[in-house]
Amino acid sequence: MNIHIVKEKDIGRVGMTRFLILLPLVFLIIGLIYGLGTDNLATILIGLKAITLSPTILLTDFLEVGGVASSLINVALVGFFNIYLIRRYELKINGVLIAAFFTVLGFSFFGKNLFNILPIYLGGYLYTKYQKISFKEVIAVIMFGTALSPLISEIGFYGFLNPMIALALAVAVGVFIGFVIVPLSSHMLKFHDGYNLYNIGFTSGIIGTVMTSFLRSVGITVTPVNIIYADNDWVIILLVITILVCLFFCGLYINGEALSEYKRILVYKGRLISDYTHLVGYGVTLVNMSLIGMVSLGYVLLVGGVVNGPVLAGVFTVMGFGAFGKHLKNIIPVMLGVIICAMILGYELNSTGVIISVLFSTTLAPIAGTYGPIIGLISGMLHMVLVTNVGVIHGGVNLYNNGFSGGIVAAVLIPVVDAFKKGR
Repeated sequence: MNIHIVKEKDIGRVGMTRFLILLPLVFLIIGLIYGLGTDNLATILIGLKAITLSPTILLTDFLEVGGVASSLINVALVGFFNIYLIRRYELKINGVLIAAFFTVLGFSFFGKNLFNILPIYLGGYLYTKYQKISFKEVIAVIMFGTALSPLISEIGFYGFLNPMIALALAVAVGVFIGFVIVPLSSHMLKFHDGYNLYNIGFTSGIIGTVMTSFLRSVGITVTPVNIIYADNDWVIILLVITILVCLFFCGLYINGEALSEYKRILVYKGRLISDYTHLVGYGVTLVNMSLIGMVSLGYVLLVGGVVNGPVLAGVFTVMGFGAFGKHLKNIIPVMLGVIICAMILGYELNSTGVIISVLFSTTLAPIAGTYGPIIGLISGMLHMVLVTNVGVIHGGVNLYNNGFSGGIVAAVLIPVVDAFKKGR
């Protein structure tokens, strides 16, 4: 396929990095204004402490654990750390990096904090030293690899060991995860053949299952929880809407013809690796991120759902992967499949569990993009059946549970579909 990119304003790596910096900066400012307007600095710090010391396994909503202001500031802190790495190693802002950055930001409402992600980054850094390669080559993978950060918090704060020993063990486990996640993820890609966009989620599910099994064998029970923020906060909703609008108009600023050129992105199937910043340029990519983000948030509000931590993680992840595999044509059939299956099984569509299953099911977008909307819808239905049951295997320590489920669905469904195609 010939790639033709319309002329864009040349904003370069530095320009895109500055654009990304605005996100954690906005979260920090809004968090401080929100917190100091309703409470005081001491309350914010208490909330941050609660977030840091919580086990963070699925589902642990930081909005409920530490409050809105502290959660926003936690997102900002995690975001600034990743921006530091992006600037320090002069990373090119491509599709996978945008997807990784938005995913990390989203899950900082729901599972990730500086304490439980830093050991994983350290492990990744040590891996690059051992392999004699540059750390910049694996930073995006390590960002995704923080899916297993709850395992570090769980070990560190479970209370089964002396606190200092527990913390040391937790850090050691995090370093081990960071060290092995890169080579394992490249091998796990073969399992689903690139039809599961959350490849690290599948890899993390395997690692998490092994780790959790070991903990259970020594008498440590790791079980999922359900700590959820129960009310909509319109400050957060308006903040997300503002980000979506800014993405849209930034895309138009970079490429004045981004809307008329948008149909070009729809021809891509989305299978790994589909970097839209390379295939269609930054302008169309940002518009795509905005549009699928609007569809995601609109769905949540339409069914009467709560925009809480897990839901925010879902919306931001969908937005991020709008630069790396997802677009309106290949996500909607999968989402519809999950919704239809949920209705058949009698689930409430406005429950957080169903909503995040709908949002994260878009990991299977390449199936709809490759095989059409009917197979995409079937993949969504299978995903809904599976994702509600696989979390118990890893005990909730893998934040990307839908990636784990998506990998299994793709690995089972694609060979069957291909068999029928060859038969015909």
